[in-house]
Amino acid sequence: MLAVIQRVKSSSVTVNNEIIGAINSGLLVLLGVAKDDTSDDADYLADKVANLRIFEDENRKMNRSLLDISGEMLVVSQFTLLGDCKKGRRPSFILAAGPDRANTLYERFVDQVRQKDVAVVTGRFGATMEVTLINDGPVTLIMKSR
Repeated sequence: MLAVIQRVKSSSVTVNNEIIGAINSGLLVLLGVAKDDTSDDADYLADKVANLRIFEDENRKMNRSLLDISGEMLVVSQFTLLGDCKKGRRPSFILAAGPDRANTLYERFVDQVRQKDVAVVTGRFGATMEVTLINDGPVTLIMKSR
């Protein structure tokens, strides 16, 4: 499982010209699920992301987590994160999980974060989405479950 994590001042996701999810201060998580990922990957990554200390404390040090600041999270499924660009000029997506498995693990990730009392909104799995964000920092990290 692969996540691109962006610290944001705000972010939203739109489908068919309708905003279906929006957050204020928190994290935008673009989440890709690999075909060999399991529920353990989703659980691990949900815990790591929710507890990742990337928000500034009173000394301007990255020392607070999303939980510490009562921040929000927008999670958007993005299978293209698993695109392999090593050969040719077009990415190969053979490493990405199929839609059913990917959706199950995507929902598991979201549920695990919600169990930590984080306000989570999501995109629409499998839909063409427009994602807007105002980066905070900017702070962008890439995290893998393995």
